[in-house]
Amino acid sequence: MKTLRLETTAPFQGLPELVADREGLFADQGIAIDWIERDAGNNKTVNTGVNVPKGLNPFHSHGKMLEQGLADMYNACELGNYCRVQDSRTGSRQLGRRAIMVFGAIVVRGDSPVVIPQQLAGRSIGVPFYFGSHYMALQLLEGFMPRDMIKLCDAPNGSKGRYDALMAGEVEATTLTEPYVTLAEKNGCKVICSAFYPGTEVAAATVDGETYSKFNAAVREAVARITADPAAYMHYFIEYHAKKDPRIASLKPEDLRPSRLLVTNPAPIPQEELERSAEWLKSWGMLEETESPLDLVNLEITTVAHAAE
Repeated sequence: MKTLRLETTAPFQGLPELVADREGLFADQGIAIDWIERDAGNNKTVNTGVNVPKGLNPFHSHGKMLEQGLADMYNACELGNYCRVQDSRTGSRQLGRRAIMVFGAIVVRGDSPVVIPQQLAGRSIGVPFYFGSHYMALQLLEGFMPRDMIKLCDAPNGSKGRYDALMAGEVEATTLTEPYVTLAEKNGCKVICSAFYPGTEVAAATVDGETYSKFNAAVREAVARITADPAAYMHYFIEYHAKKDPRIASLKPEDLRPSRLLVTNPAPIPQEELERSAEWLKSWGMLEETESPLDLVNLEITTVAHAAE
């Protein structure tokens, strides 16, 4: 049995991995999972004076344990991972897209005058810089207003902290993922716009193609099970947060919408999408040290692993 050390992951971004572990699918492939906690020391406050990610640490949560040599792999949003592997001191690289597409939303309180995206122009929007909903917010809003009217600020990297900041009036809007989108709606908040976005798996140089192929085989079986009965897996979203947040514990699985759970088989990042994404990041002042987006992916392992599928 080979042990693979994975950074901990929440259901909204890693449900297939959690299912594969709990239902013995990794074990069936000869892989034992050791979950490495990554949440200690993460940002839990709003800083309205920080409006761009430049100068912030992209490893303050995702990738932190891998960079310390304590984990072999992690998954996080694709665009954030471009920036992380650019700055990696350990030579970590993306191996391919993970199996879940995250549902994220920009939300305002029920008493907000905002009802359409255009009305978010000039209003403070709390986002977790270098995380998926940061990029989602930019991509959604730049279709409705000039870029200089998008006013982001640094907010906690967990939806709980951002939801609390929104309800306390520290920000006028924020980005949320499930189950906090559902909690916000139950408490009268308005979803102004939403989207799905991809993530990728990042691995240390010690992870080989055979191991990643077996990892993907287990994940594909989890995807098949989730796809066959999405409603049967919604309880994961509640259980993950219930001990730390009684508001989530009060939710029932049927409160969550299965339509917001979108899984697909892991796959390579299409090269044309890789190139477009890298250029888009550069247009926002990120990824400035990367000459070719191909440098951000371990093409050898990706080719070996996916050729075996």
